[in-house]
Amino acid sequence: MKALSLRMRLVLVILPPLLLVSVLLGWWRFEVAQRTSEELFDRSLLSAALAISRDVAISEGDALSPGTRRVISDAGGGELFYHVTGPGGIYVTGYAYPPRPETKVERDVPFYYVAQYRGEEMRVLRLIESRTIGNLSGETVVTVWQRVSERRAFARELALRAAALIAGLMTALALVIWFGVQIGLRPLNDLQDAIRKRSPDDLGPIRRAVPKEVSGIVSTLNRLFGQVQDSIETHQAFISDAAHQLRNPAAAVLALAETLPDVRDPAARTARHHELIKAARWSARLSEQLLSLERLRYDTGTAMSPLDLNRVVEETCRSFAPKALSGDLDFVMDTAPDPLVVAGNPVLLGEAVMNLLENALTHGGPDLRSIAVRTLPDGDKCVVLIEDDGEGIPEDQTDAAFRRFSQLRNGEGSGLGLAIVEQIVQRHGGTVRLDNGTGGLTVRLALPRL
Repeated sequence: MKALSLRMRLVLVILPPLLLVSVLLGWWRFEVAQRTSEELFDRSLLSAALAISRDVAISEGDALSPGTRRVISDAGGGELFYHVTGPGGIYVTGYAYPPRPETKVERDVPFYYVAQYRGEEMRVLRLIESRTIGNLSGETVVTVWQRVSERRAFARELALRAAALIAGLMTALALVIWFGVQIGLRPLNDLQDAIRKRSPDDLGPIRRAVPKEVSGIVSTLNRLFGQVQDSIETHQAFISDAAHQLRNPAAAVLALAETLPDVRDPAARTARHHELIKAARWSARLSEQLLSLERLRYDTGTAMSPLDLNRVVEETCRSFAPKALSGDLDFVMDTAPDPLVVAGNPVLLGEAVMNLLENALTHGGPDLRSIAVRTLPDGDKCVVLIEDDGEGIPEDQTDAAFRRFSQLRNGEGSGLGLAIVEQIVQRHGGTVRLDNGTGGLTVRLALPRL
């Protein structure tokens, strides 16, 4: 499903509330128009009633003056009907049979009501006053009425005019929002064009002036560009170092393989054959460590599950034992009596322990006589200790030992073992530490305990 454009999103966010407000405003304006028309028409009825009452009093019951008739026809906003009775209920002037009220009407107070007249709904005003017509004195009743439909038509016209005005304003506002948003988003379009024109090798920071609302996106992009640049540089350095490290074992395997057919002495041929196997194993181990290091850097979805650290260490030590015993070493394993449950990946943890054991065997020196592996609980940690009585590592070089391809002394090894161990332990939320005792080296690997 195609996502909406940012402009359309902004329009959809802004316009619906405005439309709702306009509907509410139109409804309110219609109600106001109704009340306004009622007030205007009631006032016109009152004006007509007062004019008629005045004319009746002045003319002593004769016909209404032309001015009063003109007021009745023009000022009423529609056709007006009237009826006047003098003292004693004597008919004076107007239409016959006016609409009657259902309740008693007070004197000298305009009384409004709604009634039926010839099948139509009428708004009626009845005004009772004390008057003297000729030689008669008494109450004069002036009744004026008007069609309710004309009032409603007038109110509807007012409401429609207001609705047309609101609709026009909403249309103009929608156009202003549509084009205004487009103009407001122009810096984003310019930024998009600038990024599109960049070459794939240009990962420098964006230095364009952008609105404050976009500065966060630009700063995030700049940070991302920096991270990508660092990752590329690190990857390129790794490839360069890996190519350099693989060149030596590959050259050694090739040289031994090329010279092997020329060796005629059986003893020398056997020795050269063992050297070839050793070089091939070294090359394979280096390739495996390089792949493990890259997998740890980029594979962040490693499955973690509860496991017994004792079991992982035991299986790893069983795999390593033949190699240690073939070197005439004392190899001891002592695991904790109770399970040491941690959250981890058994393959990665086994590889970390194996790297530590091979490091001890490879870099222990000629005086190496024993390697001991122990597991024990330590508060909320599960600890693996790997101790040897070899040459150890000077304290001022422990940090360098964890760097990739770092070799403190010339000899065998790739310089990747401790780097891989550190990344595996960090992936499991643990720590690894090198301790130099009275002799040899102790590696302390600690993982969070479940």
